[in-house]
Amino acid sequence: MCCNENFEERNAGEKIQTTLNLNDISGMKFFDPHVHMTSRTTDDYQAMADAGIVALIEPAFWLGQPRTGVDSFTDYYSSLIGWERFRSSQFGIKHYCTIGLNSREANNERLAEQVMEILPNFIFKEGVVGIGEIGFDDQTAAEDKYYRLQLDLALQAGLPVQVHTPHRDKKKGTQRSMDIAIEQGLAPHMVIIDHNNEETVKEVLDRGFWAAFTIYPFTKMGNERMVEVVKQYGTERIMINSAADWGISDPLAIPKTAALMKQSGISLQDIEMVTYRNAITAFAQSGQIDENDFIAVKNIDQSQKFESNTILRGGQQPRVDKNSIIIS
Repeated sequence: MCCNENFEERNAGEKIQTTLNLNDISGMKFFDPHVHMTSRTTDDYQAMADAGIVALIEPAFWLGQPRTGVDSFTDYYSSLIGWERFRSSQFGIKHYCTIGLNSREANNERLAEQVMEILPNFIFKEGVVGIGEIGFDDQTAAEDKYYRLQLDLALQAGLPVQVHTPHRDKKKGTQRSMDIAIEQGLAPHMVIIDHNNEETVKEVLDRGFWAAFTIYPFTKMGNERMVEVVKQYGTERIMINSAADWGISDPLAIPKTAALMKQSGISLQDIEMVTYRNAITAFAQSGQIDENDFIAVKNIDQSQKFESNTILRGGQQPRVDKNSIIIS
């Protein structure tokens, strides 16, 4: 989820700007395990496909403003397993999602109770690879209650859990998230602790959880810092994501970080682990991910329809020459 800006990082002084050159990682495949594509454009999908992203996971999250009724959750969850999955396929990217009640809206207890009633209608659908993103925001009693209830749901369904850690008092919130997951009976290997930083990573790994890092401008991790994390901690149970959403974010955060890692001397094998393989291993515990679904060459027909709708508008033809200045 979007968060308060880290102005210290933004204002830390001039940094050397390196020219983007994804040729360094040409031919590599990437899996983004946390990206909110409902908030992104079709051009983002095309750019991601061109950069080597072959699959992604879209966690359910908030819209930037509170929802006012359970029907809006129903429609949103339906879009994650329906239209958005279709839209992604039109660019050759396999779309998965996690379904859950986000921590911000858990504080509306009247609505949260209604959402809990509909969650079982969605978590067993094709393409749903976990419960998420759930956890803490302000670390309130209501957030604790609905986090625990959704952990119970994940345990019953045999699904991994994608945990949002808070932006404020992150270390305490991360520790509390792990403690509660264990209290509720989940094995650490079934829990992906997201939005880690240098303050949280050691304990997350030492306790056997998956450690996900979000490369998000100014607010979470920069990719130079991520390079140093991998150099220090290696690649076991570490993955990176973009969490690109409606805020100032970058859906190419993973390939850009991979290119920087290669320039920094990290091996291609290690880069593959944190940008592709580990995410698959963690979320394949859902029984929903088959790598063969997205490693084969795909024939894409953008004239296909989903419920009588296509990604094309008014007789549009699929864009072919993305480098042309002319838009006809």
